[in-house]
Amino acid sequence: MRPLLILTVVFSAACPQLSAQARNTQANPQMSMPAQPTGTTLTLAQAEAIALKSNPQITIGKLRALVAQQNVRETRSALMPNAYLSLTGVDANPGSRIAAGALNNPIVFPRAAGGVAVSQLVTDFGRTTSLLRSAEYGANAEDQTAAATRADILLVVDQAFYNSLETKALVTVAEETVHARQTLVDKVQALTNAKLKSEIDLSFSNVELARAKLLLLEAQNNAEAALAALSAVLGYSDEQNFLLVEETTATNPPAADVAPLIQQAMQQRPEIKALEFQVESAQKFGSAEHDLWRPTVNALGVVGQAPVRDDHIPSWYGAVGVNINIPVFNGFLYNARAKAADLQTEVQRQSLLDVRNNIARDVRSAWQQSRRSFERLSVTQQLREQASLALDLAQARYNLGLGSIVEFTQAELQKTDADIQDTDAKFQYRLTQIVLAFTIAAPK
Repeated sequence: MRPLLILTVVFSAACPQLSAQARNTQANPQMSMPAQPTGTTLTLAQAEAIALKSNPQITIGKLRALVAQQNVRETRSALMPNAYLSLTGVDANPGSRIAAGALNNPIVFPRAAGGVAVSQLVTDFGRTTSLLRSAEYGANAEDQTAAATRADILLVVDQAFYNSLETKALVTVAEETVHARQTLVDKVQALTNAKLKSEIDLSFSNVELARAKLLLLEAQNNAEAALAALSAVLGYSDEQNFLLVEETTATNPPAADVAPLIQQAMQQRPEIKALEFQVESAQKFGSAEHDLWRPTVNALGVVGQAPVRDDHIPSWYGAVGVNINIPVFNGFLYNARAKAADLQTEVQRQSLLDVRNNIARDVRSAWQQSRRSFERLSVTQQLREQASLALDLAQARYNLGLGSIVEFTQAELQKTDADIQDTDAKFQYRLTQIVLAFTIAAPK
């Protein structure tokens, strides 16, 4: 009979305060629920689109790819004719010769003339073609580098988006904790006033309320920091008040075997493709450097008129010719350039091998983390359910006078920790899925 009597007294003592709270809620309806935040709604797809449009790194990658395309045009120009106009006017002592400064000894006549000269590379036995192919591979490498930059930005955006969602969810957990402990403090206060509970119980409940408020302050600070980081990666100079919209996607387990994921990464990662193009570019450049020893054949044609001239000079002039340059000796310059190009090609090959190894490691690590995070989901869910059950039992024991305030507050602490762990597990698994998709270059 004693537990029932205590329970009756407890509810009798708590009823006046609860009634007062109800009257205050009716008098001030705004106190019944927290004010809804205002801001711009933002989905993950919208965040990615904003980042791709506004982030400076995306623009830098595109500009570098455009620069590489112009380098290709610059190299290709060596295969095309060169034409230029010349206008010449000379006033000289008639019939004089240039006597000093060189081995030539031409006659200088007063004249005014204009003409056109055209030159064309006939062949350099493949050197310019190799340079052109090297530039094209370099441009392809820059395209892949721009794609890698795009993937990096999207990864950062996704991580910032879900980190912000997680911190918002933890704020909700902290607010619920504060509300629950405030309710306990109010209840214990009423019982203390009725001389049914001691001041120790009230002190313990106030301590736990203070802890909950500190938890809420920390959660709100983390939420603000996460939102600021998201705003920055989206290209905003100041923090934006976004209302993030969480996608409702099914929680699928990760792949059972990592080998196909590694193979997919080797085939799709833009970093690997970029280095493969760089190796090809270095090989073609090396071939061009070895071809420096080959002859070059150029054709030249000129035509013009000299309306003002000496009588010894015809009115029209024109000529065509072929020029062949054969390298003989240049102080081992071409040997050094060819050797340096070969060494640079080997550097690119080793860089490609290193990137392949690192990517395989990253895929394996991301896959293992995803598996652990998936297994953690069920554990934290079970922990949350058991903590809720333990809290209900501890509250019932405390209400009946069979348990102490220490037991009750300990159960509250365990429930709060379980809520945090469960919330963190859900978002961390989503983040590991995002990282795994990035490491294998899964299309978005």
